[in-house]
Amino acid sequence: AVLRDDFRQNPTDVVVAAGEPAILECVPPRGHPEPTIYWKKDKVQLDDKDDRITMRGGKLMISNTKKSDAGMYICVGTNMVGERESETAQVTVFERPTFIRRPINQVVLEDETVEFRCQVQGDPQPNVRWRKDDIDVPRGRYEIKFEKDDYVLRVKKATVNDEGTFTCVTENRVGKLEASATLTVRAAPQFVIRPRDQIVAQGRTATFPCEAKGNPQPAVFWQKDGSLNLLFPNQPQQPNSRFSVSPSGDLTISSVQRGDAGYYICQALTVAGSILAKAQLEVTDVLTDRPPPIIRQGPSNQTLGVDSVALLKCQASGNPIPSISWLKDGVSLLGKDLRMSLQELGSLQIRNIKLSDSGIYTCVATSSTGETSWSAFLEVKESGGAIIMKNHDENELPGPPSKPQITDVTKNSVSLSWQPGLVGASPVSSYVIEAFSQSVSNSWQTVADHIKTTQFTVKGLRPNTIYLFMVRAVNNQGLSDPSPMSEPVRTQDISPASSGCETTDTCRRNLAYSCWFRLHNPVVLGPTTIQVTWTVDRQSQFIQGYRVLYRQSSGLPSPGPWLTQDVKVPSERGVILSALKKGIVYEIKVRPYFNEFQGMDSESKTARTSEEAPSAPPQQVTVLTVGNQNSTSISISWDPPPPDHQNGIIQEYKIWCLGNETRFHVNKTVDAAIRSVVVGGLQVGVVYRVEVAASTSAGVGVKSEPQSIFIGKEFRDVIIHGNRNNSITEQITDVVKQPAFIAGIGGACWVILMGFSIWLYWRRKKRKSLSNYAVTFQRVDGGLMSNGSRPGLLNASDPGYPWLADSWPATSLPVNSSSGGPNDLGNFGRGDLPSGQGDKTGTMLSDGAIYSSIDFTTKANYNSPGQTSQATPYATTQILHSSSIHELAVDLPDPQWKASLQAKQEMASLGYSLPEKTSCNNSKKFYNGITLPFISE
Repeated sequence: AVLRDDFRQNPTDVVVAAGEPAILECVPPRGHPEPTIYWKKDKVQLDDKDDRITMRGGKLMISNTKKSDAGMYICVGTNMVGERESETAQVTVFERPTFIRRPINQVVLEDETVEFRCQVQGDPQPNVRWRKDDIDVPRGRYEIKFEKDDYVLRVKKATVNDEGTFTCVTENRVGKLEASATLTVRAAPQFVIRPRDQIVAQGRTATFPCEAKGNPQPAVFWQKDGSLNLLFPNQPQQPNSRFSVSPSGDLTISSVQRGDAGYYICQALTVAGSILAKAQLEVTDVLTDRPPPIIRQGPSNQTLGVDSVALLKCQASGNPIPSISWLKDGVSLLGKDLRMSLQELGSLQIRNIKLSDSGIYTCVATSSTGETSWSAFLEVKESGGAIIMKNHDENELPGPPSKPQITDVTKNSVSLSWQPGLVGASPVSSYVIEAFSQSVSNSWQTVADHIKTTQFTVKGLRPNTIYLFMVRAVNNQGLSDPSPMSEPVRTQDISPASSGCETTDTCRRNLAYSCWFRLHNPVVLGPTTIQVTWTVDRQSQFIQGYRVLYRQSSGLPSPGPWLTQDVKVPSERGVILSALKKGIVYEIKVRPYFNEFQGMDSESKTARTSEEAPSAPPQQVTVLTVGNQNSTSISISWDPPPPDHQNGIIQEYKIWCLGNETRFHVNKTVDAAIRSVVVGGLQVGVVYRVEVAASTSAGVGVKSEPQSIFIGKEFRDVIIHGNRNNSITEQITDVVKQPAFIAGIGGACWVILMGFSIWLYWRRKKRKSLSNYAVTFQRVDGGLMSNGSRPGLLNASDPGYPWLADSWPATSLPVNSSSGGPNDLGNFGRGDLPSGQGDKTGTMLSDGAIYSSIDFTTKANYNSPGQTSQATPYATTQILHSSSIHELAVDLPDPQWKASLQAKQEMASLGYSLPEKTSCNNSKKFYNGITLPFISE
């Protein structure tokens, strides 16, 4: 029977998701008889009674895995020989993400806070992220937090733009799951077009426009004040009914009758709220409704010669058609002179004019509604001095302006605006405004001229009076045709008695209690504009207008003074505040007024204008070095940007320290409360440019001007702002950092290193060649002599022998502080030997032989007569006299000694002094505490 040790196939690790099958396989070792297989889990044999576990041959399959199936599995092969266990395989069972809580659909009003929550579980713990309409939600607008096991998406002050589908996406390594919910934001209705008061004659048609917006789209319907009947768009029209409402919300009253006069209320209704607006219909008689005739083009001033033909134009229109008559100097002309005739369109022709025809001619257009006149001066001169003035071509005159629009009405003024017409032969230089009121006169009156703009306020009007207006353009050729007439407009009535205000207290009381209105949440339109709207629940006849008050409640100054903007039309329900500061919270309220009387304020609302990145850099940026010259830290300080340029709340400051290469850059971000920072770890020898910028929630603002500073030994604490010239040090630094310069320096170093290596090799080889000859010396009476077994000095009595380099190791010399007299060679021997050892071989000598090569063929060269003439030291060594140090002057040896100069220098470096001939200087050399006689020639 046989059972081998090694499994032919070991089971491998398995990672599955809960509910999925897990399969482990193994092939047992070869054996005889063929081994059988069973499995162990966590060292306990598996029981195949579990329906989920199947074992066939070497395969283990677990269906519908559970977390409890995770563990360490071993395949065991067994026969009669014994058992063999496979390598361990780990089964890991993960759980796919599942939702414990799903986000739910929500419907909210504008400016409310919305929260979507989802709670998940899984193994490993799944990640969670949020999407809006298949796009990851932006962090700036939406707040995402983890609170009490819930992943929360919070929307503050929801708007219609936040509507959509929000999806909670959870994912781990074994699965992904999503859950969605919708957000619906209900916006209160707002008027896009408000109805205006109408003055209509009997039998005419009156139209009151009214358009509203909201979410959902509001339902618009009309009601006459005091009536219970409601008029809806697309409502089937009753037989003989003169009232209808269009799908857009306009109320049309056809064949107006006197009984139709009164207030009409337009109401817009949604589930988010309702608003209403009133407009008055005033019905007048047919005759009083018609204005007097209009003279489109009248006569112009002319200067003509005697006997010529004069043509004075006059073109009039009106309903009914007016009749034309002419006056000269206020006296009727027609029928008195046959030379004068009336043309078809009303123009006056005078043939064979005389000097007596000179005068003021007036065209009068008359109808049952009134009359209108236009005058011009005709001057007749002798033919020799006459200046012929021709009538202007209509194409040379400017085109008529557009119909004037009423923009504001007070008790004695009306504000108008219009658009210019076509340009004639020359540009329009000014405008003329004409007005008509039946209660003032029965003709058109010029109320303003030389107007340079396309808007004007006509003042000096009567209160509670109906007016009509039209505008003409003027250029160098004359006046244009009149514009279409404006809608009738009634100035306000300020009489307390006629308005129901018998006393001042009554007016105040009516303003305080008869007008109920509420202020909507302001809408931020941009960084400097806010739209303010309000709803009037009960309109009062005592309101002349509304005063919008607003002030700054954040930033400096806070709170600021109250500013006002008046809405002078009582039917208006909104205003746009402009020229506001960016990123500032404003407090807003509305107050009704009637002349000098003011009503109660509405509740206050706040709104913050949107922020922008700061438009100016931080001020007073200063850069200083920290510590000593070699410091690599700098201190940076600054002041905030000017308040008017911060454009919001500063969140942080960003600092850039930019080196001349990207790898030297150092950036830093600090909180808005910090005004200075120390930046360390800068590179020595690098010029840094320091920039600072403020940052709001909208982004990073303008950077300050770069401030340069050099890190190193040569630096300036502060570089003056505006200096852009690089110093010489900076230029040298830039050159040194160039790759070509660094490569050149490296190459030069390599050449020097190779030269030194070659020299060292040559020197060692030369010294090695000296090992062919060895001599030793010992001390005897009268000097030094050769000793075949002991190293020492050459015979001092033989002047021809040179000193050998490295023949007297300093480490073997005993210390002796005694000094000998001059030329006392015995002292040399006795001083170098211990007491009682004068006759023996000196113990100062090295125990081992030192071998040196000597070329005796050059012996004669060492015995130079010139050497005895003067003592010249060949080396210098420090001489130590107790506590003082003296230096010996060194003279260069004679030329004949140059060959051995190198050897002498080497011995001198080891602390040797070499005697030459027999003379000794009385001075001694000291080396490391060893007394040596100083030998001179």
